[in-house]
Amino acid sequence: MKTIHHWIGGKPVEGTSGRFGPVYDPATGAQGKRIAFATTDEVDAAVASARAAFASWGGSSLAKRTAVLFRFRELLDAHRDEIAALITAEHGKVHSDALGEVARGLEIVELACGISSQLKGELSTEVSNRVDVASIRQPLGVVAGITPFNFPAMVPMWMFPLAIACGNTFVLKPSEKDPSASFRLAELLAEAGLPEGVFNIVQGDKAAVDRLLEHPDVAAVSFVGSTPIAKYIQLRAVEHGKRVQALGGAKNHMLVLPDADLDYAADQAINAAYGSAGERCMAVSVVVAVGDTGDELVARIAERAKNLRIGPGTDPASEMGPLITREHRDKVASYVAGAAAQGAEVVVDGTGYSVEGHEDGFFLGVSLLDKVPVTADAYRDEIFGPVLCVVRAGTYDEAIELINSSRWGNGTAIFTRDGGAARRFQLEVQAGMVGVNVPIPVPVGYHSFGGWKDSLFGDLHVYGNDGVAFYTRGKVITTRWPDPADGGINLGFPSHS
Repeated sequence: MKTIHHWIGGKPVEGTSGRFGPVYDPATGAQGKRIAFATTDEVDAAVASARAAFASWGGSSLAKRTAVLFRFRELLDAHRDEIAALITAEHGKVHSDALGEVARGLEIVELACGISSQLKGELSTEVSNRVDVASIRQPLGVVAGITPFNFPAMVPMWMFPLAIACGNTFVLKPSEKDPSASFRLAELLAEAGLPEGVFNIVQGDKAAVDRLLEHPDVAAVSFVGSTPIAKYIQLRAVEHGKRVQALGGAKNHMLVLPDADLDYAADQAINAAYGSAGERCMAVSVVVAVGDTGDELVARIAERAKNLRIGPGTDPASEMGPLITREHRDKVASYVAGAAAQGAEVVVDGTGYSVEGHEDGFFLGVSLLDKVPVTADAYRDEIFGPVLCVVRAGTYDEAIELINSSRWGNGTAIFTRDGGAARRFQLEVQAGMVGVNVPIPVPVGYHSFGGWKDSLFGDLHVYGNDGVAFYTRGKVITTRWPDPADGGINLGFPSHS
């Protein structure tokens, strides 16, 4: 059985702990690989490698850094099909979805290639007599990324391209469920000429995470995952004096007003709820139908849901693949099984779905729940699977109150033809990312990704300007070249006159 090891100092390093985790093919349920879990010493070795590399990389020219990133961009583009295939093999998402993930990661690499414009400083001359003041941004040192299973290539690329472009060195702890894509990225970075130690990977579980959070040489930690773990990451990292950027869970609402194009809204609800089997932090998991739109909208969503093609991600005919593990599939199914008893109407039940020839795979059909009470578990919890809830609201005001009462505030969307209603919504809704007739409003790379409330722990979002700010710190330099006539003793506070 193939074992996936660590990447330290620019090369693969075999794990020595004797502890391993299984890596499954979700379409078959078979374990095809295993992953070596890191010891504390192996985490320390990765950090030490990154720290040693920072001594030269942190002071290297922007031209040198971007030259490596340009070469990496070309290699990534040339190998996008290969990386997508690795994602499909270990995550299960269909190939077209995996290709989209790689494309969105490539977008951040391209942003990092232009880092020179993002790192320009400021200069003010003659702020006082022969005094100039300059502001510059410098790298932090060693930074770490802890990333989730649902985007094993894209989310790491939300982090490390900007981090290393800013002059930092990086230690990645990817998900133990689908680690091969990030390992391949490490190989491509080395092929692009990235110096040894600038990018490292430690495979592992909570033990590896905890060591990164407490390690004195790690200056900052970026995380994407569930809300409980995001809270934990923030508390532990701040306790050890680190800068933290921890993105948590979501319960994204899609508001549909009576004037919306219901066919378009139904199509987009299907795409956003069931794409990648609902294993997206930006998936629409709740549709809020306003006024008398509910019955017609639910009927159109149900018609489309029943016709979705579910199968292995390697089959070009498949529109949705399996879930990541058997345990997660069963947990998602339990929300549908218990929905009716908690007051919801089960319109489409996907819990009995199986794929011929792949009966041991982690497949689950799509489910649609209507008239879901806000007290039901299916509404209150982040399900992270192909289950779409519909709730009813009499008015826009009732709907916005419902959305804003959620403890999460990651993404949200409104579907309407009314520009005034859309403008009011984007100003009043309490969420970090808003779509107007766009169900998954993931920003382009030169804006930033992040939510509000229990969807973000920390002050800065991922990538874009916030990403650059997170991976650098400011320094202000005040300069005066005195005239020979200047001098004398003056104990007053310095003024700008």
